[in-house]
Amino acid sequence: MKRDTLVKQYFRDGLRPVLLVVDDQPINIRALNEVFKDDFEVLMATNGASAIKKAKEYRPDVILLDIVMPDLDGYQVCKALTNDEATQDIPVIFVTAEDDSKVEAKGFAVGAVDFITKPFHPLIVKARVMTHLTLKLQMDWMRNMALRDGLTGLFNRRRFDEALENLWRLCQREQRPLSLLMIDVDFFKRFNDNYGHIVGDDCLKQVAQALLQACKRPGDLCCRYGGEEFACLLPFTDSEGAQACADEVLRQVQQLQIPHETSDAAKVVTVSIGISSIDASAPNSPSQLLLHADEALYQSKQNGRHRASLYRAEAAAE
Repeated sequence: MKRDTLVKQYFRDGLRPVLLVVDDQPINIRALNEVFKDDFEVLMATNGASAIKKAKEYRPDVILLDIVMPDLDGYQVCKALTNDEATQDIPVIFVTAEDDSKVEAKGFAVGAVDFITKPFHPLIVKARVMTHLTLKLQMDWMRNMALRDGLTGLFNRRRFDEALENLWRLCQREQRPLSLLMIDVDFFKRFNDNYGHIVGDDCLKQVAQALLQACKRPGDLCCRYGGEEFACLLPFTDSEGAQACADEVLRQVQQLQIPHETSDAAKVVTVSIGISSIDASAPNSPSQLLLHADEALYQSKQNGRHRASLYRAEAAAE
């Protein structure tokens, strides 16, 4: 997708890009706010520590950063942002009164993408920011495509692995539970053999949409795990909530009413689900969550499929 198309789509969708302006002089912040207030959501910080905190919290699209500040200077702030996985992809543009090649060289070395010299011209500042906004949107789009399954449009296995680690850490920090649904389309090989792979692909697309309908909280993450297997990560969700979500998945998929004459579970396409839910603050690991969901999925298949089973340690020990 072309960069200008991405920007037009961004604004057409009613989204306002977020700009973080960092300067210890309020007059400079006010001047930049006047330039961008009509098109951007402008955040402001007057020192380095506040800038780092706001960058992590709000994930701005572009940062305009003064170099000379009393506590942490711009170089230190930029280096901290570049070294942090959460903020390393945010373009940082230095705004400085210094016009020296050594200053620019040092800035590029710590991760800046551009320089604007004070006193600045509003049109130049806006043009520079828009250039780096379009570049960022293009990179975000490319990264997003690399993490999507080409058939169903859900996130792929690579994204699942990243999200599992990240959500685990988040739930640990917040002392909240994390749940996982492992979902398998029942007798899918038979479905493909009977109806053909084109119809099989269409079936998987419809099942994927059913999952999105069932797991629709903003934090829920649905992925195609591989083949006819899917996974849904449910942060801040206990076993009761995960069971309710799994029941809704069963209902949504059955409601599709996709014929499946060769299934032993029903005459329409159904799924089996394994549910794992553990307290991320306890001495567990993400791999245990995945293992337990797999074991619960196996239990669902053993019990006749077209059902959801919750992993229980006492049942696994039998």
